[in-house]
Amino acid sequence: MNNEVLYYEKISSKRTEWLFLGLTTLFLLLFAWRLTTCGWNWLAVVFLVFSCLFLFYSANYRILTICITADSLKLSFGVFSWTVPLNNVESCALDEIPALMKYGGAGIHFMMIGRRYRASFNFLEYPRVVIAFKRKVGPVRDISFSTRQPMEVLWIIQRAISL
Repeated sequence: MNNEVLYYEKISSKRTEWLFLGLTTLFLLLFAWRLTTCGWNWLAVVFLVFSCLFLFYSANYRILTICITADSLKLSFGVFSWTVPLNNVESCALDEIPALMKYGGAGIHFMMIGRRYRASFNFLEYPRVVIAFKRKVGPVRDISFSTRQPMEVLWIIQRAISL
């Protein structure tokens, strides 16, 4: 097992952070308004739950960490991480998907692209790389992630899987 780091990157997005903090504030204000006008009821609870959810998002989806070693690719978004053994990588490429799917949100998403189920770790303003697996991981066939250096990431992964 070779743990030498070939590539390491941490990326963040102020736009995403402000979006999640804005949604946290909006739902917290709606909760406070509902609580003062009607007291505790189901809608007040819904607003509180959404406020807490977006507070978690703003804390958890602040930084995406990418670490490539000779053996694996590890993606970490707060408390969530995904490790891909490089011996399970079939191919890698720039991620070119329809705009609605590409700009459908930041964070971790799961979607169908070309009849293949994909996990995506992304921020909206950065380019993405997609990795196709030789063997599915559960239902997931591909994983994509944002990076500031997509060509360097592709070169490192292609070189590592060819060895």
